[in-house]
Amino acid sequence: MTTGPLFAPVSEGRLLDFPADPAACMRRLYETHGEVAALEERGQRIAFVFGPHYNHRVLSDPQTFHSQFFPIRGPRNSAQRRLTSGLLNMNGDAHKRHRRMVATPFQKSSIAGYQEGIAELARQMVWGWKAGETRDMSREMNDYMLRVTSSLLFGFDQHELAYEIGHATESWVKLNHEVGMGVFVSDPDITASYGDLLRHADDLESRIRRMIDLRRSTPPGRDVLSLLLQARDENGAGMSDGELIGQAAVLFGAAHLTTAHTLTWALFLLSQHPDVATELVAEMHGTLGDASPTFEQTEQMPLLNRVLKESMRILSASAYSQRVTSEPVELGPLSLPQGAVVVFSPLISHRMPEIFAEPERFLPSRWETLNPPPYAYIPFASGPRLCIGSSLAMMTIKTTLPTILQRFRLSVVPDSAIDARVIATMLAPTAGMPMRLSPATSQFTAPRIAGNVLDWIDLQPGDEDRAVQRAA
Repeated sequence: MTTGPLFAPVSEGRLLDFPADPAACMRRLYETHGEVAALEERGQRIAFVFGPHYNHRVLSDPQTFHSQFFPIRGPRNSAQRRLTSGLLNMNGDAHKRHRRMVATPFQKSSIAGYQEGIAELARQMVWGWKAGETRDMSREMNDYMLRVTSSLLFGFDQHELAYEIGHATESWVKLNHEVGMGVFVSDPDITASYGDLLRHADDLESRIRRMIDLRRSTPPGRDVLSLLLQARDENGAGMSDGELIGQAAVLFGAAHLTTAHTLTWALFLLSQHPDVATELVAEMHGTLGDASPTFEQTEQMPLLNRVLKESMRILSASAYSQRVTSEPVELGPLSLPQGAVVVFSPLISHRMPEIFAEPERFLPSRWETLNPPPYAYIPFASGPRLCIGSSLAMMTIKTTLPTILQRFRLSVVPDSAIDARVIATMLAPTAGMPMRLSPATSQFTAPRIAGNVLDWIDLQPGDEDRAVQRAA
């Protein structure tokens, strides 16, 4: 937070307005002030940047703008401190050293080795579905990605313990973001959960330690934890148990729900755009037939790539993240002291009409010619701290969507209220995503829907029924 005299791009109000509804707050600040803004309450401020110019300023300078994915570090020598000591909370030389060691599990050769395991989990998921059912795709993708992320990190051969760790990590990450709002605002209801967070940390750490001991006692595997156990820096030193615990927790927190929400929004957007979905299924059939995709085939479907790029643009699962200034710095018209919080937002940056024409329309075809400037399109951030798992996430999604669409046609239950809200930095469906499963021989349909997602996307420009829904 910052203090100082009032300057032009500042909105005075409640700082709690930001955690209460981050998307609405950021949109309001951008519409009022433009590419750099601040929210102030009684001398305390949060700074915000939008668009390629200021995204570049913040994301290309990791020495000045430090990463702080988990702001609540916990007491020294506590489980919470160790769990939050992973890559996304590291800066400077420590970050460089660990990023080199953590990179191995995310190289192309390693990712190729994970693909068949992911494909099998996707097949297991859809084998349990039946045509005619209605399923909450938000919950389905959440559960599926819990299985995928747990297996990738801790092993496809240790399902029970891996899923235990996954469930425990999911609860711990959620509580971190809730309590972490105390960094922005002082609120008794938030800080009262601090003790629960520390207890969750103790439980999670004990489970991860069990997995580390297990992996050390068995032949090396291809899961991320096994590869991290083998990783060495330029001096031949490996990671301590505390460092392994921190990397495992942060990697899970960065991967699980963001990928689950990305899958959910992609299925939703395809269900509301039958022409695009039909063309995509034709591409998949021509490339794959009825088989699950191989690793090589995930890169041989250009329309799928455009669909995903556009889905991650218009409904970006990563709605915002933050940096903390390591020293006083000038950021456009803002003079920020050391320790100032700076928020950047893919959700808002991806909607700048001067870069993305008709920004509220889902138009995968735009990516046939569109080449946005650096730092304009940032679903995985950008610069020196570009998400290290971005290639793995994309491979997971490109393996999963064909597996679903080869077997079913999905449509949102008519008149469902699809509400989107930013929760723990991620844009998520708050009331689920009820979708009907039809046989693969059926046609795609786009029933009418309601809900505040219509504030973010223009499904059918000019359609009177949609206009009535939006007004209602």
